[in-house]
Amino acid sequence: MGQRTVSVLGYDGMTAFEAGIVIEVFGLAWPDIDQPWYELKVCTETPEPIRVLGGATLSSPHGLEEFAAADTVVIPSVADPGADTSGELIEALRTAHRRGARIVSICSGAFALAAAGLLDGRRATTHWRYADLLRERYPKIVVDPEPLYTDEGDVLTSAGCAAGLDLALHLVRKDHGAAVANAVARRLVIQPYRSGGQAQYIESPVPPDPDDASVARSLGWALEHLAEPIGVPDLAKQAGLSPRTYLRHFVKATGTTPGKWLIAQRIQAALTMLETGDAPVEEIALAAGFATPVTLRHHFAKQLHTSPSAYRRTFRARRES
Repeated sequence: MGQRTVSVLGYDGMTAFEAGIVIEVFGLAWPDIDQPWYELKVCTETPEPIRVLGGATLSSPHGLEEFAAADTVVIPSVADPGADTSGELIEALRTAHRRGARIVSICSGAFALAAAGLLDGRRATTHWRYADLLRERYPKIVVDPEPLYTDEGDVLTSAGCAAGLDLALHLVRKDHGAAVANAVARRLVIQPYRSGGQAQYIESPVPPDPDDASVARSLGWALEHLAEPIGVPDLAKQAGLSPRTYLRHFVKATGTTPGKWLIAQRIQAALTMLETGDAPVEEIALAAGFATPVTLRHHFAKQLHTSPSAYRRTFRARRES
């Protein structure tokens, strides 16, 4: 399957949401998912109870030793991005990385990874409010404030805390495949796939007027017609808007362009077909709406850094392991 144990750090003054993302996705047993799930441990730096915003306290029997021993190690955020990370936490992160753990940060948690030197020379993101500070404090990092998350293989970072959900689903998708990730997303009642390259800042994430509701309706139509050629005029027609007006509302509502959105949905459709059937790549490309297999392979490699055939082999090997 991939990484089986997950640890998440709790710290004094934390909000429950960031850690809750990790607990919900990796710690909750999903009765409708018939395969071994993750073993989760919430860990703290000290044995004393930590304070959670709102007046609650949290105690855990797991410390930094258990934190560093997990296959996937998550820093949900830090109390103060401008403060120094403790030497003990830095050493725990380095220990985990040396033994091959997958290191993950959510929001300002990137500052802890940076302090440990794990982001040097790598592309990384954090909440857009902290991007300049991260770049200033750690000039060896290639800070990109745009994406929802970055995946450097063994080190992954995400933007604001809600983007941690996208990254968590990305990890589930890597470990278990698209069908399982979609099942988790349905349980959480969230969008099953937002690519890491999607913009962090969306001016209007919730459609505020009928025009944007029309955009949402056009997206539903597009998902039912992915195999067909779809352009902005087609989408605009479904929304009852002019192409120029539609494009403006689309970007405002989704934070991306119609072309990028369509590619992401078609990649998702191809993933599901690669995982659940034996159709050749040529057939999958056409069924997912790509003009040619070459086009599918190009976008697949750009987003997932592998080929469709290699992805299918890897996914099946994970399922059999």
